[in-house]
Amino acid sequence: MGWRALRYWGIFGRQSYQGIRACADERDKAGHWRMSDKVRVSTLPREAVLENVDGFVEALAKQSLTTPAGLLRIEPIEGIEYRGARPVSHHDGHLTEAYRADWGVTEVPVVQVNVSVTFPGRVRAWGLHRHTIDRLFASTGSLCIVCYDGRRDSRTFGAVNEFFMGERNQGLIIIPPGVFHGWKNLGDDEATIVSMPSRLYDHDGPDRWELRWDSDDARRIIPYSWP
Repeated sequence: MGWRALRYWGIFGRQSYQGIRACADERDKAGHWRMSDKVRVSTLPREAVLENVDGFVEALAKQSLTTPAGLLRIEPIEGIEYRGARPVSHHDGHLTEAYRADWGVTEVPVVQVNVSVTFPGRVRAWGLHRHTIDRLFASTGSLCIVCYDGRRDSRTFGAVNEFFMGERNQGLIIIPPGVFHGWKNLGDDEATIVSMPSRLYDHDGPDRWELRWDSDDARRIIPYSWP
């Protein structure tokens, strides 16, 4: 066995020696060896027997959050509508449509537009409306927006929907009355939500109730823990 074959013996093993030697036997016109670009390993790694791995039984199989078509793999709460945004880039910058009436996600008009900014790491939940339909457009930052269906007469009673949205994944969520909702800013910068409610805010009697996310009642009623 030549010294060049011995040099690679410990790396590739006995089964690969024949392939390495065949490569080493070739020289270029100047008489130099051409092993570096010709080495071929003849064996492939064996499949792991996970049943023999300590901790495998406790591990959970990973589930994709999207379908092969790129759609969210989620069963929406009754009345929840989600629409991902498609930013349009051009020479001067970017443009994103936040809401259009002809999308058909809701027929109620836009009567007010609010810009809500959340500091890094802050949680704002759980909000609830009797009459108002919320339209939330995640514009900047890194947001986890969550909805919980506590309506006893709903076919999705007890369901939780979780959306990861923001600057890198902008989109619109329509939230019907009676559904608890809130969000957390997961990023290191401020996060912005553009809110387009179906009713004007009544300063004397707001259509809004809040269940503090860190209260004992919230932990007992809503089966969700913020990341």
